[in-house]
Amino acid sequence: MLFNIYFCISQHVIFKLKSRKTLSNWLTNRYLLILRNEENFAEKTTISFTYAKLILITFLLLLIIMIGSLYLSSTLMAQWFDPRHELIIMDRHLVNLVEKVDSLEDQIRIKDQFIVNVQRVLIGEVIGDDSIFINEDKSSVNKLIDPIPAIDSQFRKDFETSELTFLTVSNPISQELADQYFYSPIEGMVTTEFNIKDEHYGIDIVSKSNEPVKSVAEGTVIFSDWTQESGNVIIIQHRGNIMSVYKHNSALLKKVGNFVSSGQVIAIIGNTGEFTSGPHLHFEMWYNGNPVDPEEFISF
Repeated sequence: MLFNIYFCISQHVIFKLKSRKTLSNWLTNRYLLILRNEENFAEKTTISFTYAKLILITFLLLLIIMIGSLYLSSTLMAQWFDPRHELIIMDRHLVNLVEKVDSLEDQIRIKDQFIVNVQRVLIGEVIGDDSIFINEDKSSVNKLIDPIPAIDSQFRKDFETSELTFLTVSNPISQELADQYFYSPIEGMVTTEFNIKDEHYGIDIVSKSNEPVKSVAEGTVIFSDWTQESGNVIIIQHRGNIMSVYKHNSALLKKVGNFVSSGQVIAIIGNTGEFTSGPHLHFEMWYNGNPVDPEEFISF
């Protein structure tokens, strides 16, 4: 009887001791993980740990994996993880394209107005109170050019009748043109030379009938039409602010906007227009808005 009572009391005490084990005790209790060789049970490694340390390490690993995933999903692997990635890229491309189109429209508008003004000057139209569009410091500015006063006209006449010329071979700018190679526009004989005083801003070349006229260098056709004074005229804009002018043609083979290469046939020699007395090619070269003597740079 006494033995039974003692056994019951012992069981009750043990149960009480076990029930007093708290969460903190469970987390801080130290455990030993022993790694043994399977063949001879020799001890290889022992690892001491607690549940608190194990939970902390697990939490840190999960946190690192989560941060790494977020970083990769927004940078290197965004195209797989972020469904909006392609839309964002397309929006950026669209914005860039819109900016480029606006810039191209401005450049085209500037060049078109410049070409129109050059065409009007070359075909002999007088520019009065119209607005001429020019480009300064890479920004477009509209300026109104007034008619040339009488004193300026007299000064111009005096200058043209003087011994001065626009460009000479010794001029550094003229030397820059001399360093470039130009094709001969046609095979023939020069009958009238370049003369600023007589307002003959080019040379006249006589050749065989139906002889093809060639472009002296690669460039873009900016004028290709018939004029009353010069007949069929074609003008080509080359690199380096160089323009070549071909007048009195019987036929034009290129249109405005066409790109031509060096030596490419662009027209057929003719006798069209009022300012001509026989089949020939009137050829001009302009550099930075000034006429230059083609014979200084091209062998005819």
